Amino acid sequence: MKDNIASRLDADVDALAAFMASHRHVLVLTGAGISTASGIPDYRDANGVRRGKAPMEGPAFRSSEAMRRRYWARSMIGWPKLAGTAPNAGHRALAALEIAGKVSTILTQNVDGLHQQAGSSAVIELHGNIHRVVCLDCAAEQTRRSVQDLLEHANPELAASDATALPDGDADLETGALASFHVPSCPVCGGTLQPDVVFFGDGVPRARSEAAERAVAAADAVLVVGSSLVVLSGYRFCRMAAEAGKPIAAVNRGVTRADPLISLKCQEAAELLLPLLAARLTSG
Repeated sequence: MKDNIASRLDADVDALAAFMASHRHVLVLTGAGISTASGIPDYRDANGVRRGKAPMEGPAFRSSEAMRRRYWARSMIGWPKLAGTAPNAGHRALAALEIAGKVSTILTQNVDGLHQQAGSSAVIELHGNIHRVVCLDCAAEQTRRSVQDLLEHANPELAASDATALPDGDADLETGALASFHVPSCPVCGGTLQPDVVFFGDGVPRARSEAAERAVAAADAVLVVGSSLVVLSGYRFCRMAAEAGKPIAAVNRGVTRADPLISLKCQEAAELLLPLLAARLTSG
């Protein structure tokens, strides 16, 4: 069994190394699957089916005080667990490939900031960053850490709660804990605070979307890592690349929406395969 796995890994590394070596500007599109080895749950199973309840939607967050209480209460418990995670071997391998000039841009659907922690610099965060908070009224930015202090100060009885971690700093918190939860206001103007992320139901900001489009246009090829591409905001960049005749490879354990567009697919875990690829391409 171990020999079979090793043989499959070797074959995948050979194929990916040849793919990367034949293109000077490779854009890497990453999703939740690259961060699962860091202890961050993903949204979907190997068949692309969503796990658990539907996530918070932007219009609901902004229009409903009850929804804001729900979000911030769960985030107060879940975010510290996310903030305590570290990049895994997959993130570090992509950083090494970028430093070696083998990767031109990382376009990530993740909001965890682990690519930057691993050392990558050419990163476009398509859906924002969970470690920033913005005021919807005055646009002042806060660190998520400073908002955590406000949350815990206003809700000391809930601060010690232990709940199951969910994707993107969410937590499985009992509904009864929300009734008396106090949501802090913007310390600058008293307005409404929102995490600096693209909620479901919201669009990617125009400037960020245009930057991603330019990065895809400048790339010779695309490598998808850890994404089922079910969400259009990620899938459309594969479609854009395919329409321009650019080859697409993928490292993903399961189906993707772009499978008909992918010319090379490896179904090994990114944290196993990418370090071997980086070692092959950066040696010497």
